[in-house]
Amino acid sequence: MPRSAIVTGASSGLGRAISRRLAADGLHVLLADVRREPLAGGEPTDELIARAGGSCEFVQADVSRREDCDRLVARAVRATASLDVLVNNAAVAGAHSKPLLETDDEDWDFIFAVNLRGPFMLCRAAVRQMLSQPMREDARGRIINITSQHGMVGAPGHCAYAVTKGGLVQLTRQVAVEHARDGIICNAVAPGKIGTRNIGDLSMDESAAAYVRSRTPFHRLGEPQDVAAAVAFLASDEATFISGINLPVDGGWMAY
Repeated sequence: MPRSAIVTGASSGLGRAISRRLAADGLHVLLADVRREPLAGGEPTDELIARAGGSCEFVQADVSRREDCDRLVARAVRATASLDVLVNNAAVAGAHSKPLLETDDEDWDFIFAVNLRGPFMLCRAAVRQMLSQPMREDARGRIINITSQHGMVGAPGHCAYAVTKGGLVQLTRQVAVEHARDGIICNAVAPGKIGTRNIGDLSMDESAAAYVRSRTPFHRLGEPQDVAAAVAFLASDEATFISGINLPVDGGWMAY
């Protein structure tokens, strides 16, 4: 029986790359998203994985709904009898992400519902399931939260978004310290400026891309596969004495 993984926001960008990498590593991946079609166009993620010989299933789900979070965990267990990996990747920003004085209650609540309340509910449901599972090597299960540089430094113009990412960093620590002795490993990956070709991708704007290149010590901009590789490592059996970290994948941005 293969290991199972849930990846939220799996249809586009980072979630798409993470899902493809985990499937290539032999996991059965539950592809959770509000839409099946990639935001940047192209084939759906499940079709790409299936054509490559991987095992996956698309599930339409809104992580801001508790019933959808619980349903995702139950579906993963039905597929492989366990939930081995949860990747909380789904996030929103867009028109709701504004400076403090322009952020109204609806903006704040919308971003928090997806970016922080959703991961909280999925972490809670996942931990409850993982506690019922036998140990595999050193762990009963692994949780990886996708945070951001903006959860570690101020992000002018993106008040609610940055606060949710900071909260997700702390949620990672909470799960790690509360359940490490139970064999549940929880870490975060903090992407820097990654070219996803989705809305908000700075690499698609010439002046913004020039600034990002000048600010990033590495010789190129990040790609979704860079983040997927970090997630794949933290999801693997090799990553056993690593818990509670927030790993930047940013070409050295935070070190500069």
